[in-house]
Amino acid sequence: MMCVHNDPVTLAERTWSIAELATEYDVTLRTIRFYEDRGLLTPERRGTVRVYHPRDRVRLGLILRGKRLGFSLDEIATIVDMYDAEPGEEGQLVYLLDQITRRRADLEQRRRDIDETLADLTEVELRCQADLESLRAKKSKR
Repeated sequence: MMCVHNDPVTLAERTWSIAELATEYDVTLRTIRFYEDRGLLTPERRGTVRVYHPRDRVRLGLILRGKRLGFSLDEIATIVDMYDAEPGEEGQLVYLLDQITRRRADLEQRRRDIDETLADLTEVELRCQADLESLRAKKSKR
């Protein structure tokens, strides 16, 4: 049975506890506190209780997405802070597109490096197998 409230809370009015955000985003309380210490999240304080507003919730989602994409916390801070200040959303998007281009180039270079390393390993492996077979053949002739 679904519970219906007579006084619905709009998203703009909704708040979350640190535990609720941690559960929603599957992160630890320590992770959220760390982002708060870095100034990325700014919950309201009600005594000793942290109260997170929709802005904090959105920022946490952006921080975690940025981490998954491989951005540093400084890069993430620049991106999310731009939304609240000039040049605003347009500047944020221009900066983000530049960072995506750089990140993509870095990952493509890493892929080339990995492919080259794998080829080198295959070559060394084949040489080692051939040398081992040669040594074993010499031993068996004795």
